[in-house]
Amino acid sequence: MNTIIVIPCFNEASKIAETVEPLTAAGYTVVVVDDGSSDGTDAVLRKLPVIHLRHTVNLGAGAATETGLEYARRAGADIVVTLDADGQHDWRQIPDLIRPIQEGRADIVFGSRFLRPEDIAQIPAARRRLLRLAIRFGAFTSGLHLTDTHNGFRALSRKALEQIRLRQPGYAFCSEILDETARLKLRVEEVPVTVHYTEYSRRKGQSAWNAVNIMIDLLLRKVLR
Repeated sequence: MNTIIVIPCFNEASKIAETVEPLTAAGYTVVVVDDGSSDGTDAVLRKLPVIHLRHTVNLGAGAATETGLEYARRAGADIVVTLDADGQHDWRQIPDLIRPIQEGRADIVFGSRFLRPEDIAQIPAARRRLLRLAIRFGAFTSGLHLTDTHNGFRALSRKALEQIRLRQPGYAFCSEILDETARLKLRVEEVPVTVHYTEYSRRKGQSAWNAVNIMIDLLLRKVLR
């Protein structure tokens, strides 16, 4: 199956090559969407063997992800894997992530940090509490009961890729994917994955207050719709 890796990217000049090079060395087609970076990320990407797409202004993680997904749709991808640009996802787990799609058991696969004790132990305590809140929130708003709802490491089949269109430009797109998956009645599986939290990835991650604001906004949209 034709598998394309989509990486939304914003101000990752110091990290993006380290994230991308093992993927291209392994033979994956990699699409990096530079979401209006101002730190020289564009210059770094021009030297790498990737499909380099660029927003001239910063539109948000959801918009960058949708740009990458649209490229994959037009390129005829059978499977799309999304992962973060900061290197916290273990690319060696991609075969495990896409296997349920390859074997015809799932339309969309979510990586989960909460299926194995050793993966849970990697999550900083404060982040763990926030993620558990997000999990309950996601189940409430979408009706989809998963163990990890805001992990950027996921895989979409061609069916899911064709049917899901992201409209939330910011990080709320993670919840939007859940809503769409439930609405479209797509077949779902979760696969255990390891997220490596470094000082760099912790600095780059969204704040707890921003995450709460996203939840409030989504809840209001749900109630007022």
